[in-house]
Amino acid sequence: MTGSFSALILAACAFVGVHLLPSTPLRGGLIKLLGDSGYLAMFSVAAGAALIWYAAAYSAAPYRELWPAPTALRYVPLAVMPFAMILLVCGYTTRNPMAVMQERHFHATDPAPGILKVTRHPIMWAIALWALSHMAANGDQASLIFFGGLAALALLGMPLMDHRRAETLGAVWGPFALTTSAIPFVAAIQGRAKPRLSEIGWWRIALGLALYAGALAAHGPLLGPSALP
Repeated sequence: MTGSFSALILAACAFVGVHLLPSTPLRGGLIKLLGDSGYLAMFSVAAGAALIWYAAAYSAAPYRELWPAPTALRYVPLAVMPFAMILLVCGYTTRNPMAVMQERHFHATDPAPGILKVTRHPIMWAIALWALSHMAANGDQASLIFFGGLAALALLGMPLMDHRRAETLGAVWGPFALTTSAIPFVAAIQGRAKPRLSEIGWWRIALGLALYAGALAAHGPLLGPSALP
């Protein structure tokens, strides 16, 4: 394995490790040592630095094809990314007690508003959909490591986050878990939640689609390859 791929794997481990930190017992010790604001600042700096390193290592890695990417696979991100963008917008603009330092919202009258009635992890699903769709469409070793690491972080992070919340919140976690689901629409299918487009917010859906259109237009000028087949 070349040095470039080794650097990419190392960056992937650092990126995933930093983002899994809040789901480990180290989080409590760091909060006691640094305080809430200090911990949040440290985590933000570490996460940002790890992301920059990860992206730079991916950009520097050589192209090595693992499977031929037929034109049909190029349509996968085009079909998946609108949903990922909507989930991303909804996740960042909806009050979510699962977010960092937002535990107080578990005590709200409705702790699972809007998109949380679809999934309690909208941002993680946005990352997973983005990563998996691009991994399929690229088909090279560097993309497998880069997007695979992002997908693994998102998919493994969800049960780890749930486990930590269940351990630290006790009885407060039960009602929230019963009325939401990690996997999209499971709670709705089982009759435990009733998602409504009006509650999710039409403006969030419109903004997600607008961001998708902007990303589609900027993909070629900013990243090189066009997003269109």
